[in-house]
Amino acid sequence: MDDVVWMNEALALAREAGAAGEVPVGAVVIKDGAIVGRGFNRPIGGHDPTSHAEIAALRDAAQRLGNYRLPGCSLYVTLEPCAMCAGAIMHARIARVVFGARDPKTGVAGSVIDLFGETRLNHHAEVIGGVLAEECGGLLSGFFAARRGRTLVA
Repeated sequence: MDDVVWMNEALALAREAGAAGEVPVGAVVIKDGAIVGRGFNRPIGGHDPTSHAEIAALRDAAQRLGNYRLPGCSLYVTLEPCAMCAGAIMHARIARVVFGARDPKTGVAGSVIDLFGETRLNHHAEVIGGVLAEECGGLLSGFFAARRGRTLVA
């Protein structure tokens, strides 16, 4: 049940990203039942290819907690992480990653490859996918349909 609550928080941030003209992806970092980091996509407005929701949430949490390592934390993100974000998640030592929609083009939590399951890497997070997948995916589909100038029919 908590997974749904926290994913809804990430969805609210994804909507903020979409309202700002960014791809609507949001993320929150949770520790001991509280949000310690928030972020949403900002690569377009920030002219920064690394400004993904997960990176922003990890940076926010690290600043708030005063540590670049985030053991015991969970990351909730509306879209399956890419390779860059997965690397940052592993370096931060996030214990648990929960994502909404799968990303068949760049997702590395099982869609394209599974970096989190790679045994040769030194940190392994528990990964749960598909939490509120329809809502998360629908937000993305609607955003891209609007960019193409047509309405998405459900």
